[in-house]
Order: sequence, then C-alpha cells, then structure tokens
Amino acid sequence: MSERAHKKAVVLLSGGLDSMVAGGLAREAGFDLLALTVDYNQRHRIELQAAASVAAALDVEQHIVVPLDLSKFGGSALTGDIAVPKTGVGNDIPVTYVPARNTIFLSLCLGWAEAAGARDMFIGVNALDYSGYPDCRPDFVAAFQDMANLATKAGVEGDAFTVQTPLLEMSKADIAREADRLGLDAAMSWSCYDPTADLKHCGLCDSCRLRSKGFAEAGLADPTEYAARPDPNSA
Repeated sequence: MSERAHKKAVVLLSGGLDSMVAGGLAREAGFDLLALTVDYNQRHRIELQAAASVAAALDVEQHIVVPLDLSKFGGSALTGDIAVPKTGVGNDIPVTYVPARNTIFLSLCLGWAEAAGARDMFIGVNALDYSGYPDCRPDFVAAFQDMANLATKAGVEGDAFTVQTPLLEMSKADIAREADRLGLDAAMSWSCYDPTADLKHCGLCDSCRLRSKGFAEAGLADPTEYAARPDPNSA
C-alpha cells in the first residue's frame, strides 16, 4: 500500500464504526480521502449525521452524500416496513440485508474514483464478526475488483483499481481497538439499525449487540448510549 501513499482514495463512509476505522487506516496509510456516503432512505438515517462528523474528523478532501432511495425497492428491514430482529444474532442471512447494497455502493465509489483519478477504494467490511451478509465476504470483494478492472477505461488501460478491505479479518474487538489506537472517538459513529425516538441505540438489534460485544472483548469503555443494555453473550 505504501507505493500509493499520498494518492487519493475513495472511502465508503456510512457513519458506522467499521467505516470510520477503515477511513482512519486509509488516512494513516497516507491517502488523501474522498468520502462517499449514500442516503438510501435507510431506517437509521441518523447515521448520515454520524458520517458527516466522521468525515470532518478524518479531514477528508471532499465528502459527497449521494441520494439513492432504495426504499423504492424494499426487500429489507432497513428500507421497508419489516421489523428489525431483536432476538440475537443468528446464522442465516437476516432481513436487515439490503439487496445488493455493497455492489451498488461500491459501483458508485468506482465511478467517483475513476473520475477523480483515485485507484483505491476502502470499504469497512469484515468477515468475522458480522451478521451473515454475502456482500461482506472476501469472494465478493475479489469479484468486484475484477469487475472494476474490466468495466472501466482506467482498468482496461492498465491503471488498475484496488478494493482495500483493511478490516476483513478483524473481529469487532479488533476494530474497537483500532479506533482507540487511531485516536478516533467511537462515540461519533453510529451502528444501530432501529434508533429510539430519542435517538439512542436500541441495544437489541444485531448491530448493537455486535458493537457492544466488540468493546467488551477489547476491554474498552463503550461510549454508546443504549436504550437497553445489550447482552454480549447473545452476539
């Protein structure tokens, strides 16, 4: 990665803990950051405010919020009238999966990266502590990178794109530790899929449970304000 230091990278910035740390690692590696956030009319729209705070903290060169209303498609508890599960993290792909979300979002990153002269894209996926989403797996990332280099002028002319996944093999505890090491305030990030009316993390959705478990296993104080204290043993 050092050979690309001081070049631009597009960071997919949701406002969550994972994307914040991915952005922090990209900055640490010497990249000038372009941050892309997608307003997909998600249930947890407060994460857009978190993304703005994180972008400012990372001192990004530019932060673009793209409106793309995926609630028109539905098919997910995050974009449709489907209840967010709160009984614990299971083994199946949950209803909080948004159809093709990372494929869509990385395609937007790719378009901006090619236009801006960036050849690296950072996404905060991880394949260990996650909720079973198929578009967080190494095979997906590798396939998207191959596609990016077949589908673009830059790619076919040999100026290849790389999808950077620095969190891929990290646990949530590892990610919490990295946020602390990088000096990033985890309190400004947002994870909850189903915020309460007074804008607290619900504490019961899969994302809250995994977040809480991560801080507990890392031995770090969890700065998150939960409406209900998550049970770390249920994630």
